[in-house]
Amino acid sequence: MNIDNLRPIVLNVGKAIHNADWNWQNVCSPFIRIYYVCSGEASVLFKNGKTLCLRPGNLYLIPAFTVHTNICIGPFVHYYVHVYEDGKVEEQSELDTYDYPLEIPAFEHDGFLFKRLTELNPMLKLAESNPDTYDDNHTLLHNITVNKNRPIGLKIETRGIVYMILSRFLCNATPRHISIDTRIDDSVRYIRTHLSSNIVVEDLASKACLSVDHFIRLFKQTMNCTPMQYVNTKRIEKAQLMLYSKDTSIKNIAFELGFDDVSYFTRVFKRIAGVTPNEYRNGVKN
Repeated sequence: MNIDNLRPIVLNVGKAIHNADWNWQNVCSPFIRIYYVCSGEASVLFKNGKTLCLRPGNLYLIPAFTVHTNICIGPFVHYYVHVYEDGKVEEQSELDTYDYPLEIPAFEHDGFLFKRLTELNPMLKLAESNPDTYDDNHTLLHNITVNKNRPIGLKIETRGIVYMILSRFLCNATPRHISIDTRIDDSVRYIRTHLSSNIVVEDLASKACLSVDHFIRLFKQTMNCTPMQYVNTKRIEKAQLMLYSKDTSIKNIAFELGFDDVSYFTRVFKRIAGVTPNEYRNGVKN
């Protein structure tokens, strides 16, 4: 990992006290959620059917763009941190290059770190825990601006604490290898770092020293989608981040991500995200 490319920005942080009222369906955000559980229990149900039980004494991480449902049937007290990974279009997410545990035991000082992070950033505490009230372009853009405009000393301490918390997960992480075939790994890496370029299957196949048909077949066997389906998915994920974090036109976002036709960009976006770019920016949920 190149730590110079890992630029975490805290969007929200605070301590939440619930009693059977932390129940939200089909949550999916372009930022990472990290929890430190103080007392009680809750569950996170993922779209693939797996369930993560949140219990005291542990840290939990929900990756960005992960569809999940929160379930809470009793008392549940926890610290939360929402982290946005700032980066340019051509920069691959550093956290996306690793496989890491979603649950790890908390150290004795972890509680202090979350408490201190909350004390440093009282303005970033959620007014409500319902994702519909804060998971929108206006709120996220405001929080990113607030974060970037704070005094340098406060930003350094905040980022330092976030690095320490993330390091707890990354210490147990392993480099993500998509396939035992390095040609597919190399292709995926190239796609993620050239999203604004004109990516064509013929060029990808040539770089992999394979015929087009063989490359498409091998890529689909590994990734469960065609190369261009993967390209468009990664472009739309980046577009979602940009719609949340940048006050720029949809047309410019489309061009920056390699789409020459805004209408085509809108169709692809709706097919993958379930709503149009404008609806997504305005907080309309699928």
